[in-house]
Amino acid sequence: MRAAPTILHLDMDAFFAAAEQAAKPSLRGKPVVVGGLGPRGVVATASYEARRFGVHSAMPMGQARRLAPNAAYLVPRFAFYRSISEQVMELLGRLSPLVEPLSLDEAFVDLEAGGLADDGASARAVGERLRADILATAGLTGSVGLAGSKMIAKIASEEAKPDGLVLIEPGTERELLGPRSVRILPGVGPATGEHLRRAGMTTVSDLAEAGEDELVRLLGKAHGASLHRMAQGYDDRPVVAERDAKSVSVEDTFDVDLHDRVRIRTEVERLAERCVARLRASGHSGRTIVLKVRRYDFSTLTRSETLRGPTDDPVVVREAAGRLLEAVDTTGGVRLLGVGVSGLADYTQEDLFAQAEEERVVAAAASASAAGAVGSASASVASVAGAVPDESAAAEPAVERRWAPGHDVRHAVHGAGWVQGSGVGRVTVRFEEPWSAPGRGRTFSVDDPELEPSEPLPLVRGECRAGA
Repeated sequence: MRAAPTILHLDMDAFFAAAEQAAKPSLRGKPVVVGGLGPRGVVATASYEARRFGVHSAMPMGQARRLAPNAAYLVPRFAFYRSISEQVMELLGRLSPLVEPLSLDEAFVDLEAGGLADDGASARAVGERLRADILATAGLTGSVGLAGSKMIAKIASEEAKPDGLVLIEPGTERELLGPRSVRILPGVGPATGEHLRRAGMTTVSDLAEAGEDELVRLLGKAHGASLHRMAQGYDDRPVVAERDAKSVSVEDTFDVDLHDRVRIRTEVERLAERCVARLRASGHSGRTIVLKVRRYDFSTLTRSETLRGPTDDPVVVREAAGRLLEAVDTTGGVRLLGVGVSGLADYTQEDLFAQAEEERVVAAAASASAAGAVGSASASVASVAGAVPDESAAAEPAVERRWAPGHDVRHAVHGAGWVQGSGVGRVTVRFEEPWSAPGRGRTFSVDDPELEPSEPLPLVRGECRAGA
């Protein structure tokens, strides 16, 4: 515990939804819900206007639509949110060498390590300046908590929401925590909270008065002792600059249960490819391949296979995931599939050779195509697939383009806009920019050649972004 409130916690306000409102003038001040829009989708973030109707994160999207039928429902744009997060994290990095990101929109900062604050007044000045810099640079608001520990700083930022700053002076922690629900403490989720309630403990002061021995009896040595310390306001966890990833994974929930075994296998292979792409982007390889299957009855199975050495080879990961699938009974249907890689390591020499070989094969294929070997390549693909080339394939109709609600587009005549919705062969686009007045909506054919997907525009005018 510190004698000065030099640990800062930043939490961006309703981040995904706020970013969408900043990008879309017509949605400002209106309820916005971001998440999966299918029958089994869940809410990722709801704007404060939507929260007034009872909508909150992790709520089933169907329930959200019943509570707020007139809200704008948008598909997440994670690359866009990540780019904003990078801007914010860069600002935090200027304050201190010790920045601990918790997610795209949340982080701890050790101001003492940065030499910018050593008392309450200087810490408050840094926090206020940070909020102003975030608004000027990223066009969004964030809430800041300042305290002598990570636990109290996070509680302070929650109290500061939205768009505020709360400083809690060291020495006042126990008085602050006493009347609060036990759920305010880190590590106390619904199950632990209910267990404590049955034991007659509903407030933090109840935990402090119960004593360490009683909490250890109820929750075990490690959890009970830790909880007793936190109930008294003690939290000496340091801000950790680097948090090593332990695994990389991807998963998909399907709108309708999958029953066809071939389709399930295809989805597993597709997830394996995505997982490897993410693995390579992080600069890692891994030894253990993990398959996750959630069945029709919500039962969840995980199967894993550990390889002789770490790999980032998509073929190896795909085949391992396929072998794991063979051991899983999917009778009755599958609602979720996931593929992950754990036991991460930096790229091994063998990994780099495998990647170089794959790139050489791709380059050779491209060269052959350029030399006019398209016909023979097509025949090879057909023979691998066990199919006879179909000369009428070129005459098949093109797949209808899909336009996700909220995603960016550009029209050759009307300029930049975003998708309001689509269906029955039509797509409605609202043409506006982050710095413009609310724009007008227009409807086009989904195959309109003058309408194309586009990169997001910056939220602050004058900011340069590649592809914008």
